[in-house]
Amino acid sequence: MTTGSTEYSFRFQDCLLGAQMLFVAFGALVLVPLLTGLDPNVALFTAGAGTLLFQVITKGKVPVFLASSFAFIAPIIYGAQTWGIPQTLSGLAAAGVVYLLLAALIRWRGVGVLHQLLPPVVTGPVIMVIGLILAKVAVFMAVGKTGDGSAELFARTDALTVSMIALAATIAASLLGRGILKLIPILVGIVTGYVVSVFLGMVHFDTISAAPWFAVPNFTFPQWNWEAVLFIVPVAIAPAIEHFGDILAISSVTGKNFLKDPGVHRTMLGDGLATTLASCLGGPPNTTYSEVTGAVALTRAFNPAIMTWAAITAILLAFVGKLGACLQSIPAPVMGGIMILLFGAITVVGINTLVRAGEDLMQARNLAIVAVILVFGIGGMSFGVSEVTISGIGLAGITGVILNLVLPNPKE
Repeated sequence: MTTGSTEYSFRFQDCLLGAQMLFVAFGALVLVPLLTGLDPNVALFTAGAGTLLFQVITKGKVPVFLASSFAFIAPIIYGAQTWGIPQTLSGLAAAGVVYLLLAALIRWRGVGVLHQLLPPVVTGPVIMVIGLILAKVAVFMAVGKTGDGSAELFARTDALTVSMIALAATIAASLLGRGILKLIPILVGIVTGYVVSVFLGMVHFDTISAAPWFAVPNFTFPQWNWEAVLFIVPVAIAPAIEHFGDILAISSVTGKNFLKDPGVHRTMLGDGLATTLASCLGGPPNTTYSEVTGAVALTRAFNPAIMTWAAITAILLAFVGKLGACLQSIPAPVMGGIMILLFGAITVVGINTLVRAGEDLMQARNLAIVAVILVFGIGGMSFGVSEVTISGIGLAGITGVILNLVLPNPKE
């Protein structure tokens, strides 16, 4: 079988290639739980389990890897502070159900319905809100404070030294890196920042020494909360469109039309079930990873079974207790430096979505939709009925969808 074959063939000799695919995804995979207070070992397990579930749903035809979604960082942080992690997980699990509904809608009406319901004029500003709403968290952590700025964890000078070096290393890897190195800028930034932190005495190894080599991940189960569900569910709008783009990308890389076979309704279904499974176990929602698609393009390793090996490796690493302790020992400034670039990049993706759509944003209808989404989301607008309140990204997303459906379109 040639390297470029897209036929599923599970072979032991591909295990190292699978581990390499996980290595590409690793930095981004663990970053989400480390920022949100979730367990990184659980995130590893749910990424592996979610990828395997996705492969079952898509009949092992699509060489993609699923792991932690950046789109849900802000809702998880807010939800954990407001309702607690178990209640927040119920909202994340419900977000996966949105994918299932979209999958059913796509199967019924075709892919075009996705563009009608969620055009760039809605998804672009929602993605921008996701990035901009987190800007303060990134800056607080970069200067050595907690994410909400309420307490100082490290001296400002040391924190800024670490965060700016981590930021510089991440940018350098993304701009100057070659081969696999170019695909792992977040991991490069984390490792570089961590090494500098060790030299500055900011890392304590006691918890790593005390941690067992083998440990069952700290699974957490959701507790139903209507408010958390209504707050988080609309956030699924952005990653749903991202999913469609990722499937287009892997189709282009492999030369096979995955939108037709197994069909985007199946890939969306697999993504949704993987997200719900992850959330029911205490992990962050899953999404398809474009950096792994980049690695597939680089290595020409199109065999979907390689992702099976990546998933198995992630599940095995989830039971290494010392790995989790090591990840949780990473100082906040390291993450803060990387987050400055990451959250800014999310915002730029939103801007680029609008630019590529070629819409006239000064046209009254587009101006109204984009303006209301941005101000509602960034300004923290909230609406409540009885004890249920919806605000932030969730409210911005719902408002955008409604405005797009009800405002008259001069083109029609």
